[in-house]
Amino acid sequence: MRVVPETIYRWIYRDFQAGGTLWKDLRRQHKKRRQQPRFGKIRSRIPDRVSIHERPKAVETRERFGDWEGDTVMGAQGQGAVITLVARKSRYLLAGKLAGKVAKSLNLEANLLLKTLPTCWRQTLTLDNGTEFTHFKDIEIATGIQVFFADPYSSWQRGANENTNGLIRQYFPKGCDFRKMSKSDLAKAIEKINHRPRKCLGFKSPHEVRQASAVAI
Repeated sequence: MRVVPETIYRWIYRDFQAGGTLWKDLRRQHKKRRQQPRFGKIRSRIPDRVSIHERPKAVETRERFGDWEGDTVMGAQGQGAVITLVARKSRYLLAGKLAGKVAKSLNLEANLLLKTLPTCWRQTLTLDNGTEFTHFKDIEIATGIQVFFADPYSSWQRGANENTNGLIRQYFPKGCDFRKMSKSDLAKAIEKINHRPRKCLGFKSPHEVRQASAVAI
């Protein structure tokens, strides 16, 4: 007998409703199905945002190193945040601690992270529609990268980023206070994630794929 994943998830969520704890074995430890609205008003009105549909077609192939996806991972309300940038080709993670979910702090950290990369590795950056990215133009000017925005409520358009954020949650669960997290703690988590073999990479790690791309420059 074979059981599809959806059946397993329904069983786990029903177990929670009955007082069970199977949900704790899920990667993101959701206790119930999260709603995924496909329609409705845009979360934020970001001036001059450029849609993902105007992004170069080459980005879709994941054949070049230099196309990134970005988002923020939040602590408990008002308790800090982390910006995450994930390479579409290698799933390599860059991340930095923020003082808060504010555009100024985010831009400073994003610029520092992106400037660690060779210019040829700064092609495009696809972001979520959060208001913290309102001043994305400053990132473009400072780093030379082209910024695009995914459709509202379409997290699958930044699948590599969303999946990696889930891995970060294994080290820093929801509700944690990022203000108490040291840069060393974050660096250790990033290193483990970047050295974790991935099925989508032929069981190579993001670090190995990045190193191969570096040799090719």
